[in-house]
Parts: sequence; structure tokens; C-alpha cells
Amino acid sequence: MGIVVVGAGLAGLSAARRLVGAGQDVVVLEARERVGGRLEGGEIAGHPIELGGTWIGEGHTAMRALVDELGLATFRTWNDAGSLLVELAGRRSLLAPRKGAVPRLNPVALADLAQGMARFDRLARSVDPGRPWSHPRSGRLDGQTFETWVRRNLRTPSGRAYFRVATEAVFSADTTDISLLHALFYAVSNGDLETLLAVDRGAQQDRVVGGAALVAERLAEGLDVRRGRPVDLVAQDASRVAVRTRDGETFSAEHVVVAVPPTLAGRLRYDPPLPAWRDQLTQRVPAGAVIKTFAAYPTPFWRDRGLNGQVASDVGPVKVTFDVSPPGGEVGVLLGFVEGGEARRWQRLDADERRSSVLACFERYLGPEAAAPTAYLEKDWTAEEFTRGCYGAFFAPGVWTGYGPVLREPVGRVHWAGAEHAVEWNGYMEGAVRSGLVTADRILAAT
Repeated sequence: MGIVVVGAGLAGLSAARRLVGAGQDVVVLEARERVGGRLEGGEIAGHPIELGGTWIGEGHTAMRALVDELGLATFRTWNDAGSLLVELAGRRSLLAPRKGAVPRLNPVALADLAQGMARFDRLARSVDPGRPWSHPRSGRLDGQTFETWVRRNLRTPSGRAYFRVATEAVFSADTTDISLLHALFYAVSNGDLETLLAVDRGAQQDRVVGGAALVAERLAEGLDVRRGRPVDLVAQDASRVAVRTRDGETFSAEHVVVAVPPTLAGRLRYDPPLPAWRDQLTQRVPAGAVIKTFAAYPTPFWRDRGLNGQVASDVGPVKVTFDVSPPGGEVGVLLGFVEGGEARRWQRLDADERRSSVLACFERYLGPEAAAPTAYLEKDWTAEEFTRGCYGAFFAPGVWTGYGPVLREPVGRVHWAGAEHAVEWNGYMEGAVRSGLVTADRILAAT
């Protein structure tokens, strides 16, 4: 047998497909009974929704190529009419849906936010996303939390609140969780902060008709994917790798691609054990905390009120929402994110308390109709055994400078892939696909 891939998410499937196309014998071992990893399809009110990864952004060329090649189609996230609602520091603003829009603040707060955005973007452009630790001031940048930078560089409550909400929306973590260097790396990896937050010409621009999980399902067609095979042990010597599942089934290969989130990769057993640096890295890159909540309504009623269903608020538990109705607007579907510290508190509530707190947010944002959906659904990614959090891993202070050089480097015949390993579009479906292809090409070059 040539190569074993552990994990049938986008990275693992993309790597396997590239390797098979080059004539390699590949087996993909997937712990779940489905493919997709952090992509998962669902249904509400008879229409498909994305319980996991959702959007294809501008510049996501690998994903767009796959969509075309696999016979799928995309449609725009609803952003053509209506206003975005922003709540910051007790003030409400309605914004036109355009890239780069900032809330209507008093002149002092507006100037503060503008200078903060400019300063952050200028600093981010100085970071090499392929080698963040090589920045001449990497020690200083990585030695502080993003919250420290926010407090030092934003002077108004509204300016600070904007960056904190943006951090939750982008990282599913709080500004106190991540290092400044990681925030800068992530921004430049994905273009800039505005691209990360935007819909049109941004990272949330398009969706796949029928749901993004269809990409993974069609990628898996024609591949040897063994579902329900959680891996227990990866053992290697100078000439081969043996991969053993929990039920004792063993696969022998020349190389193995471990295409699971870093925190899960660290929970596998390795023989010999991973080098200390690599193992320590996996202990220091936890997954973000995010719950996706959905409410369905007979119509997307907010559109008739001049709203586009998008909200950004500094009062939770739901602080960010999107209109994720089907392309024709046959029903209205609202998506609300509970992220970071809000998620860690919210998930401890009972089911009725969780639902009522979400709908109270929807009602506050969009009006009384939002309190009575025809269907309600929630997906807690921190509770998934083979994910343990989303959207991806975040780097705390000291991790990039202490362990960054070993993130993407193979350990003998063990190679790594996943959205967290991508240089460009890190953390997105695009990054996962690109990472899988890069890892496959590295193996082919060594074979």
C-alpha cells in the first residue's frame, strides 16, 4: 500500500485525490460515518443548511475550481438589499452592505476606529504568513495578547468593542485568548481584516447550492474512504508506516498524511513518540469555541423591513447573524453564532435556556416575529468527538515564536495537512484544500 490519509475532511480528501491522480495507492481512514470533517450538511424547514463550513470568498480559487469540476454551483450570500445592523457601546447603526463599511459613531469614536484599523492593517502587512516567527519584532508581537494591543491602540469603548466582536467572529475566540502575532498572521493570510469581515468581495461572499458538504461528498467519490475507522496508533520506522485503528485493523504504507485538527493529531499515539517540539505544539493550539444556531420562518421577513439579516453586536450570547435562506428565499433562515467566551458560558445552560437566549437576541435585532420560528436548530462543534471545536486552532502568546517552525514540517514519514497549516486562506475551506494539495505534492516529490 502506498499512502494512508487520516481524516476525510477537505484537506485529507484533496491530498488523497491529488495522490491517486498521480498513480498512488491511497486509503483514507475517517473516524466518522460521514466525510467532510468540519463540513456537515443539515436541514431545517425542508431546506439544506451548513452546520459547519459555509462560505467561499473572493480569491478562494481552489474551492471555486473544485465547485466547477464537481458539477456544483454557488450563489451569493444575501447582501444585495437592506442594511447591516451594528450595536456597539449602546449605540445602534444601520449600514449599507458594502465592503469596508464602518458603523456610524460619534466623530471621536469614528476617528479612533479608523486609526486602529489602519494601524492594524499596516502592521499585518509586515508579517510573512509563511514564517510569522521571522518578523524582526516577533518576540514583542507574540509576547502579548491581542487584547493588550486593543487596549493600547484603541481609546474609545466603541473602537475596542469593534475589535473584540470582530475577533470572536473571525477566530471564535476572545482577544484575551490569542497572541497579537497570530491575529496579524491570520489577517494577512486572508488578505486583510476587512476581507475577513466582509460579504461582497470578502470571505463570506458565496455559498454552495445544496450546502458546502456536497464538495466533500463528491470529492470522496472514486476514493477508497473507510468510514467509522478512528485511528489509534501511527508507528513508523525507516522504511514504512503502520496505521492502526481503534478496533485493531492495521494499514501499512510508505507515508501517512494526518489531516485532522492539531489538537486531535496530538491525541493520537505515535511510535516512536513525536519529537518534543511537535508534541508541545499540539498542546498549545486549542480549537475555538463556536455554536451555530438556526431559526426558520415562513419568509425572510427582515428583508421587507430594510434589513439584510446581518448583525454585529457587542451584547450576546448571539453577536453575529447572517441570512442563510435558500437561494430563492422560499423560507427565511437566520444563522446566529455563539462564539468564544460566550460559547463557553452558553453551552452550560439547559436546552430551553439556550434556545430562549438565542431567540431573545434575534427578537432584539429583527423584531417580534423572530421570537416564534417554525423550526430551531443548534450545532455545538466543541461537543463533537472528532472535532472538539471550530472554526480552527488559535495560537496563544508565545506559540508562533516557540513552535511555529515545526507546524508544517513532516516528522519522518508522517505529514500534516489541514486548514491550520495553510499559508494562504488559513482557517477557511480554501486553506484546507490548498494545504492538502501542498502536502500531496511534497510526498510525490519524495516518492
